[in-house]
Amino acid sequence: MTGYGKASGNAGNKVFTVEVRSLNSRQLDATVKLPFRYKDKELEVRNLVSTRLERGKIDVFINYESDTEKTYSINKAAVTSYYNDLQEIYHSLGKEMNDNIMGSIIRLPDALQSEKEENDEEEWKQVQQIIEQAIKACIDFRTTEGATLENELTSRIDIIGGLLLEVDGYEKERIETVKERIQRSLNEMQLKENFDQNRFEQELIYYMEKLDITEEKLRLKTHCDYFIETMQNEKSQGRKLGFITQEIGREINTLGSKCNHAVIQKLVVQMKDELEKIKEQSLNVL
Repeated sequence: MTGYGKASGNAGNKVFTVEVRSLNSRQLDATVKLPFRYKDKELEVRNLVSTRLERGKIDVFINYESDTEKTYSINKAAVTSYYNDLQEIYHSLGKEMNDNIMGSIIRLPDALQSEKEENDEEEWKQVQQIIEQAIKACIDFRTTEGATLENELTSRIDIIGGLLLEVDGYEKERIETVKERIQRSLNEMQLKENFDQNRFEQELIYYMEKLDITEEKLRLKTHCDYFIETMQNEKSQGRKLGFITQEIGREINTLGSKCNHAVIQKLVVQMKDELEKIKEQSLNVL
């Protein structure tokens, strides 16, 4: 979900610059910073961001520059009234009003008035296009990063699959070891006179079922294949991939607890290491 996009363009008599930054987040967390005169457009920008970028911690910065925009204007009526009043006062005193008096008049109350320019809807439409361009640039950034991320996640899932195949190579040895252990226990039991044969058989079945890892291997392979299949879906699948990694982790843990074989347990540790890296990187998936 990490991304960055920037776009600039003219709208009316202004030059606008829009920046869009995206970081990882479980849901949409958008912050929009607009010039004061466009504050009423914040909700509109938020809706646009949520539609296009879906989720992530999104920061949108919109600024503009203008050489022609005026912040204040001269209140002609007030200045004229001040001038006429002062002229009368000077005349009554028998003095001539000098040319520099205008500088003093301008500083009098209400001589200057704040000029709030009304937002031009046509201008705002042009600003929206610039925002769209910045969002598209951010999406393109995400797409490029996503392609790299897909390759890495696929590679790590393949590593887990390869380690799972190595487990199969030790399965015969593991079974033989278990058989020998059971046979020794059986021989010891036969040396004893009184023991419950039915109870012994029940315990034996339970023990064999507890050590069988066939289902765990099958489910782990299925989850890994499903992870790749889901990742290739064009729709946003970040949350779903997170759920699948949880299932993969559950099967790896069960495999490690049931295998009862030193080498296989080392392979399980390697699987866990790869899975942790997958979990970290899957947070970047939209």
